[in-house]
Amino acid sequence: MTLNERQQQNEALRSEFLRRSGVDVSKCYQCGKCSAGCPVGDHMDIPTNKIMRLVQMGLIDEAMQSSAIWLCASCVTCTTRCPKGVDVAHVMETLRQMAKDHNCVAEKNIDKFHTVWMNILHKMGRMYEPGLIVGRNMVTGNIFQDTSFGVPYLAHRKLKLMPYKSNNIDEIKRMIEKAEAMDREEGGAR
Repeated sequence: MTLNERQQQNEALRSEFLRRSGVDVSKCYQCGKCSAGCPVGDHMDIPTNKIMRLVQMGLIDEAMQSSAIWLCASCVTCTTRCPKGVDVAHVMETLRQMAKDHNCVAEKNIDKFHTVWMNILHKMGRMYEPGLIVGRNMVTGNIFQDTSFGVPYLAHRKLKLMPYKSNNIDEIKRMIEKAEAMDREEGGAR
């Protein structure tokens, strides 16, 4: 299949991406600063700047099938480093949301971390790391995976065993609910 045929096949996804993200990806000139500064870039199957290139070319399906969008830590280092002010982190988040909406998750269980993360944030208003680890392990069926990594943190009292809610939990819940409502409205416009 030629590039033009692949782009035509992706036209609906490209339009949806542009509408949902609002990011002008054409400003990206592939300097690579996003990839160079990415703390998880060494583990990505496709570097961040190449994800941006796929999106520029309209190959949204390929970008959505990458495990890189799920490994993205949403730390916004890529956006901060971009000399053209492209919101690269928002591009990655939009691709994650679209991949879930289109049942196009690259690897089994790779989206589970993201789902557990959002559930904890919704309930607690802040992150609870032990709950994130246990929750991810429970939903993936790997109950004891990575537990050895937590022992040094517990020994040095870097992790709190008991969760605590944010003082602004009601405000955080309203923000999440508003964002979810906006996403549902956006989904209905598809």
